Amino acid sequence: MKIDLRLTLHYGLTIFLSAFLLFQVQPMIGKMILPWFGGSASVWTTCMLFFQMILLLGYLYSHWVVRFLSPRRQSLIHLSLLLVSLALLPISPSDAWKPTGAENPTLRILGLLLVSIGLPYFVLSTTGPLVQAWFARERSGQVPYRLFALSNFGSMLALIAYPLAVEPALPTLWQSYMWSGLFACFVVACGLLAWRGRNGTAIAHHHETQPLEALRPGQMLLWAALAACPSILMVADTSFLTENIAPIPLLWVAPLGLYLLSFILCFERHGWYRRRIFLPLLALGLLALAVLPTLGLNTLPIHVSMAINLAAFFVACMVCHGELARRQPHPAHLTAYYLMLAVGGALGGFFVGVIAPYFFNSNYELSVGIVLTGLVTAIAVIPGLNFPRPAVRTAALAGTVAFLALLSAIRIVDHHEESSGAEASLRNFYGTLKVFAREENGYRSMLHGQIIHGRQFLAPDKAMQPTAYYSPEGGAGKTLLAKAQQGPLRVGVVGIGIGTLATYGRPGDYYRLYDIDPLVIDVAQTHFSFLKDTKAQTDIVIGDARLQLERETPQQFDVLIVDAFSGDSVPIHLLTRQAFELYFRHLKPDGVLAVHITNRYLDLRPVIKTAADHFKRPVRIVDFDGDAERGLFRSRWAIIAADDTFFCHQGFEESKLLADRPGFKAWLDDYSSLFAVLM
Repeated sequence: MKIDLRLTLHYGLTIFLSAFLLFQVQPMIGKMILPWFGGSASVWTTCMLFFQMILLLGYLYSHWVVRFLSPRRQSLIHLSLLLVSLALLPISPSDAWKPTGAENPTLRILGLLLVSIGLPYFVLSTTGPLVQAWFARERSGQVPYRLFALSNFGSMLALIAYPLAVEPALPTLWQSYMWSGLFACFVVACGLLAWRGRNGTAIAHHHETQPLEALRPGQMLLWAALAACPSILMVADTSFLTENIAPIPLLWVAPLGLYLLSFILCFERHGWYRRRIFLPLLALGLLALAVLPTLGLNTLPIHVSMAINLAAFFVACMVCHGELARRQPHPAHLTAYYLMLAVGGALGGFFVGVIAPYFFNSNYELSVGIVLTGLVTAIAVIPGLNFPRPAVRTAALAGTVAFLALLSAIRIVDHHEESSGAEASLRNFYGTLKVFAREENGYRSMLHGQIIHGRQFLAPDKAMQPTAYYSPEGGAGKTLLAKAQQGPLRVGVVGIGIGTLATYGRPGDYYRLYDIDPLVIDVAQTHFSFLKDTKAQTDIVIGDARLQLERETPQQFDVLIVDAFSGDSVPIHLLTRQAFELYFRHLKPDGVLAVHITNRYLDLRPVIKTAADHFKRPVRIVDFDGDAERGLFRSRWAIIAADDTFFCHQGFEESKLLADRPGFKAWLDDYSSLFAVLM
């Protein structure tokens, strides 16, 4: 009995450790490469696609070896893979994969991940179905599906532990060492199980009390469809939350955590999912997900909108995963079952990560996920229900069709209205852009999601007036006006927007503008006239500003302005100590650095203060309350000068000194923590 208990613990701990490592390496490698691709949220989406594709390959491998190889050959092949994967430790992305300009970021990220962590991640991804198959082979009569719940518990624990415990405590180099050490422990644990099972017998020889039925193609397609719907909703809903409700950093943890929790509840025991409770909730939830995007940003309090959204998403996951749990096959088909779950997850990730950004001109994937979830659930549930009379079945089908038509109509109307009057609606890897010209407001505006990234007066006599965050009363405006007193300026701008800062350009001035997104540059040049009509000479550099500055000789800027934020999201790699060192290398000895830190959710002042103190430079904060009549927004800028004499210029009388924050740890390329600056 003790031997059986120890062996069961061995199986359980191996599966738990593999799942924990799978979900530790995802945010870790994402954090390592995020700075190379502009800090875009699409980096995470592409990483998710890679992880789902490798997971699919891992499940395909598990299905193949269990179905076609003898236990001895299974053991030898898997032991070989485990040993080879050790040779790739510790994991670290090569600098050779850094982008040089306008390459396709999706393909480059996928290639980088494949070379950096492809084999170790593949080996980990095989563990769930393969070890469960070995368990079913060795423990005749015991169904192994509860191990799947344990696997998802390990995944969720890793997901929670990374931002709360690992990221704040360890630099990325030590994170890599820690992960690699745990991976070596996993190799030992899994290798022992593989060696133990070399003399086993095929799974089909066990579980004689459970009838073995042949798999039907329709059954396998339904498994994949039920797995694809939550996958689409998870990524699409995360994008909706961060772009349109509350762009709070790390908000992606909530949908992914709920996604894993639904797996745990549904596969740990069948009692958690009950159709009579969750199917009515699903109808309400899908309706809520369809209606929420039609509401304005301030229609509901943020916490109410988020609560409704996440609750509806969780119900959808519970229904899809609950229906999957109800359809668990004979253990002989275990690897085929998990393979189809991986196929569905990968198809969902491919749709959101590749199809949507490159073939859609707006964010349609959430709408597709909402309607598809309702349709697939109906296909899964209705045929198996016992209706007392044919008329009742007909009424149920008609009601379902009407409900799906209602969901579709709500989303179609909303997409039509949000694009109504748009001069342009464009999308790529870095996000969705829309341009509107509102005669009643007198502005032409560029929006990223629902966040205005720049506006210009339509009236010709006002067209070159600076608007949004760039007024003469704001930090960037005051800095440019103060430095203009010394003569022609060399100005660097990180983040073009619509080119508003070029309004300060004078004859003899030179503006060098950096932006990673070709669409932003195209919109600024074709729909707005700031860049065309500026009196300064301008050059535009395509690519991540930090990578471009690293390659350039010192530019001798009089002023360098860093304003590359998307809404309230923060490209951390532009705020580390190494980034500031690079900025100061490109400034003249008396040059000034202006950093835009307006944010509703993060207080970035400690980040700026620690960097300025390290380089022994004074820093002041310039706040401006905005002016609606002049099209000016509230703004906060951090101004870092060579010495205090710069702040004697007119306009800086009300600028504020920054107080020290005891215990705050400086941000470095291999260390940062957003939790430390959350408001």
